[in-house]
Amino acid sequence: MQRPLIAVLITSAFLTLNAQAADLIQVYQQALANDATYSSARAALSAGQERTTQGRSGLLPTISVGGTNARNSGDINPYNELIGGRLGKTDTDYHTNTYQVSLSQPLFNWANWQQYQQSKLAQAASEAVFAQAQQDLITRVAQAYFDVLTAQDNLGSTQAQKVATTEQLASAKRNFEVGTQTITDTHEAQAAYDLVVAQEFAAINDLDNKRSALQAIIGTAPASLAPLRAGVTIAAPQPAAVEPWVASAEGQNYGVVGAQLSLEIAKREIQRNRAGHMPTVNLVANAGHSMQTAGNVINNNSIGVQWNVPLFNGFAVTSKVRESIALEDKARGDLEATRRAASQNARSAFLGMNSGLAQVKALEAAEVSSKSSLESNKLGYQVGVRINIDVLNAQKLLYSTQKDLSKARYDTIMNGLRLKSAAGSLKESDLEPVNALLSR
Repeated sequence: MQRPLIAVLITSAFLTLNAQAADLIQVYQQALANDATYSSARAALSAGQERTTQGRSGLLPTISVGGTNARNSGDINPYNELIGGRLGKTDTDYHTNTYQVSLSQPLFNWANWQQYQQSKLAQAASEAVFAQAQQDLITRVAQAYFDVLTAQDNLGSTQAQKVATTEQLASAKRNFEVGTQTITDTHEAQAAYDLVVAQEFAAINDLDNKRSALQAIIGTAPASLAPLRAGVTIAAPQPAAVEPWVASAEGQNYGVVGAQLSLEIAKREIQRNRAGHMPTVNLVANAGHSMQTAGNVINNNSIGVQWNVPLFNGFAVTSKVRESIALEDKARGDLEATRRAASQNARSAFLGMNSGLAQVKALEAAEVSSKSSLESNKLGYQVGVRINIDVLNAQKLLYSTQKDLSKARYDTIMNGLRLKSAAGSLKESDLEPVNALLSR
């Protein structure tokens, strides 16, 4: 009656641990709220969204009001030629109060128009940068999540190998004491045990580092993470051909979109600098009022057109045009480099995912074979046809195969996310199918 009760308690304990484990979606939500890099990108987007308003201001009227309120004091002592002398001093103390309202509306200003067009492109570029930051956050969180799972798998495998090696070491010592085996078997088992202990320390350190890396993204120490379910099936990329992915990467990748916008801004910059040779025309209007203590009141209103034609400015405009043409060539080269990088990333991720799927299938078969080999070697060791080193090697091969299988699954999933990121189509919803592969 005790065994079923113990089994129930153990099962309920595991269910409780699984219920408390954080999955990929939950970790991603933490990253959205706490990741410093993403927070910086969000602030940069808010700043970039003000570009259009600032650029439009150069096309809108400017209105200003100013005035003076002053007290003047002095005297006048005029000279009269008829009498050959001065008439005497006259005080000129008075108070003046003036104000003026001015309005200026650009009618033709090619530089300001080009600056307005640049501001719209700059705002779009900031949105593209933020979209890329969103995709980077998804891949960074997923990579850090699976890095922790990989480190946990490595540690678990190493500890399981340590337990098995400990058993083999104890068995070798017992057999040596009764004379059925040589001291060589004991030394081999001891060497294997010492090696796995060293590997355990390294695995613990690696797990701490991976958890720290995840903590740097989500802002808090990560809770236990939900692992992949046993025997999960990873879906192949759709479409199954690489060409559509490459075409999407060359046209829709957010890095490419940002480089295209930068090129358009560079082209507009050439036109804006050339506007230094063009005339400007503004509508100007003024309304003024002046009043003195003597009772004099002066009102002055004016409206008209003000124009200006630049003639010579020391070759500054010509130099700026040449500079902006060179920068346009640079932007065109940057665009091509970004497009090629996006294409290469898409190809690499596509091939990596397909290769990973094949590798997972092969390692799954190898795991089955390794388990059979281990059981055969254990049986052979018991009946005396296998030696201790054979069992140790079979154990080592099984645990190594299991670690490689887990790593291959994680890498295949990550290549799927990177493929969508390279193609510019990665969204938060793409984490849901991955999250469904985890054990809840």
